Amino acid sequence: MSLRLRLLLTLGITLSLLWGSAAAWLMQDLENKVVETLDQRLAQSARMVAGLMLQLPPEVWLQADQRALSIPPIEGLACQVHSPRGEIMARTHSDMEQVLMPGERGHAYREEGDMTWRVFTYERGGLIITTADRMDERDMLLGDVIRVAVVPFVVALVGSLGVLWLVLWRGLAPLTRLRESLSRRHPDALAPVTTYGVPAEIRPLINTLNGLLARVQQTIVREQRFTNDAAHELRTPLTAIKTHLQVAKRVEGQAAIESLKQAEEGVVRLSRTLDQLLTLARVEGHLRFDDGEESDVADIATCAIADTNVDAGQRFVLPEHWPEVLLCMPRELAITALRNVLDNALRHGPEDQPVTLSAYWLETEQAVAFCVQDQGPGVSSAVLKQLPQRFWRASKQQGSGLGLAIVVAIAERFGGRVAFSSQAGEGLTVEFIVPAIASGQHGEAG
Repeated sequence: MSLRLRLLLTLGITLSLLWGSAAAWLMQDLENKVVETLDQRLAQSARMVAGLMLQLPPEVWLQADQRALSIPPIEGLACQVHSPRGEIMARTHSDMEQVLMPGERGHAYREEGDMTWRVFTYERGGLIITTADRMDERDMLLGDVIRVAVVPFVVALVGSLGVLWLVLWRGLAPLTRLRESLSRRHPDALAPVTTYGVPAEIRPLINTLNGLLARVQQTIVREQRFTNDAAHELRTPLTAIKTHLQVAKRVEGQAAIESLKQAEEGVVRLSRTLDQLLTLARVEGHLRFDDGEESDVADIATCAIADTNVDAGQRFVLPEHWPEVLLCMPRELAITALRNVLDNALRHGPEDQPVTLSAYWLETEQAVAFCVQDQGPGVSSAVLKQLPQRFWRASKQQGSGLGLAIVVAIAERFGGRVAFSSQAGEGLTVEFIVPAIASGQHGEAG
């Protein structure tokens, strides 16, 4: 069932029930008031006749003892006057003695033939006055009154339902236009949906939809960039591997061994580039990396150094104590980022000079900073800006150009940052800064 039909039925039924209940209550009250008014008129007629009879001169009373006075009848209304001795002194109808005979005082219903009468009996000064109304005329009058009162209710109800339908149709028209606009869109069109002229109630829906379109577009851009990067970066090592294998087929001895060795190095480089591309794609995407293990600073540093496959005692200068904090990020990504920074320092620094690794707590930022410094010649300010770019290399023979880009992506995903600094002759310093909490605070929170 559509939203428009559901609202129309719900509001229409509710409105009809409310109007119907009000009309029923009003009709009942109106009927009671009409009956009460007619009864009062009947009683007032009896009192008026009694007052007139008591004011008649004596000769009229003497004449009334001999024969009943005839009162001109009114259609639908009958009257009869009895003397204290029970004789009929005056009447409007001579054929209604049973209906107009004296009875209990007040209002009552009497029947004669197939006709029902409403009777009122009144006594004053010894006179008994009986008045009567025909019920069919009363019912006709009551029907006319109810009809006059009901017709405006029906007209108002029908008009209200019509206005309700029109308001719902126009009110939900923006949703219809939005549906039609989206149905006419090309599958590749991910531009935001305009919110011009859209009601305030629908604008949050469109803003949410635009956010979804933006995320979809970002995902598509990442996938396209990954495809382009993979096609561009894998073509060269694949071509080199193919060439070396072809050479190994044609030559023998040491030359063949050397070609196979070069092909093996190309495979290693290709594998590493693939790993780096996949890691970067996962970090920039929305995959979850929560492995459930705590990211302790000392543990992260130890594992990252072990992954570099070098002797920590010979190539690294380490602090005596590590900050007792826990990183607010998955352990796997923290190790990957720090290992990439260490690999970059080992690759670009002199082999006979150590790499300094330290970590310190930033109280104001509630973060921990891993600081890695090599002893190389340093880089210029222009080169510093290019370091986090994808596939940028200081030389064509060194690395895949993705290591530092991955570090930056990991830091940004978890609200951190990467800072590069260098002085001529003092090497390159890389600071990997990510949010963290003190171990004591973590225990209290747990």
